[in-house]
Parts: sequence; structure tokens; C-alpha cells
Amino acid sequence: MSVLPLVFTSGWASGINAYAVVLLLGVFGATGLTDEVPTSLQRTDVLIVAAVLFLCEAVADKIPYVDSVWDAVHTVIRPVAGGVVGALLAGQSGSLSDIAAGVIGGSTALASHFVKAGTRMAVNTSPEPVSNIVLSTAEDLGVAGIVTFAVFHPTAAAIIAAVLLATGLAALFFLWSRIRRFLRRRAQRREEKRLAGVGRLPGRAGPPPW
Repeated sequence: MSVLPLVFTSGWASGINAYAVVLLLGVFGATGLTDEVPTSLQRTDVLIVAAVLFLCEAVADKIPYVDSVWDAVHTVIRPVAGGVVGALLAGQSGSLSDIAAGVIGGSTALASHFVKAGTRMAVNTSPEPVSNIVLSTAEDLGVAGIVTFAVFHPTAAAIIAAVLLATGLAALFFLWSRIRRFLRRRAQRREEKRLAGVGRLPGRAGPPPW
């Protein structure tokens, strides 16, 4: 069970930025800083793809509303990545079942993903983009710091990740009313666009010039 704290922490981090987790673990393994990382994550092609996708996420994650679309797309990707990374870590150490590690990593990633996505919805209720940039940067730095810490102090890092996850879930509960208003406004805008498109169809009268 010695790899369990690293599996849990990598799962939590994958729910926030899966590409950063793969990139960091791969680099740490390739440079010999840890023996816990499987060779499949150290491959050059895997590192290049992870780096490119990380840069894409670093940009998309800081643009209001684009970040929520990005999160929606990654509702499946992040938990799957967390499960795969957890299973690979368990297979490398042999101290934990691959299936158990995959379930732990995937479920933890799913929980932290919901916290991230829900928090972004709440932040997007504010029209200014500064809060998105600040929150995204804090998430990137937090993932980098926790994953790096987990490589050298896995148990302590897992405790920190557990506290952050519990705090995030509690904050999400209190932010839910704000998130619902955001979802209602977004649905209203979609309906307005749909009605405007119907009004421009041939044979239909458009809006009055005044």
C-alpha cells in the first residue's frame, strides 16, 4: 500500500490538470528523481503530447466561458487520466492492485474535477477576466507544487490533497446557488440566440427597425 498516497494525490491533481500530472511525473521519472514512475509515462512522445496539451489548457483555462467549455469536454478525460495514472503507478510498485488504484485515482480525479468545474462556473458569473486568470494560475502552481511534494513526501502530500478536496467540496456546496444562476443565464442566452436565428429565416419577419 506504499504507493496509495501518490495514487490519491495524482488523482486529485488529475482532476484539475491531468496533462500537468502526466508531464511532471514523466519528467521526474526520466530524470531519475523517483523510481515510482513507470517507463510508459517517461516516453518522449508522451511527454511532448502532454506538454502541448498542457499549454493548450493553460490558455483555454484562463478565458471566461471557454474554461467552462473546456471543463465540460474534460469531464471524462480527467477521471480516465487519473485512473490510468493510478493503475500505472500501482503496476510499477506492485504494492497495490491495478484495479483498486485505478478506481481510487479515477474517483478522486472526478471529485476534484467537479470542484474545479463548479468553481469556474461561479467565477464566470463575474464579467471581469482577472479572477479567471488568477484562479487558473493558482491551480497550475498548486498542482505543480503538490505533485512535486508527493514524489518526495507522498503521505504528507496526500493529506494536503485530501484537505483541499474536502474544502473544495464544501465551497462548491455554498456556491451552488451562484452556479445555478449562471446556468440559467447561459440557457437564457442560448434561447435568445435561437429565437433570433428563427426570426432571420426566409419568410419570417425580422425584428422592427426601432
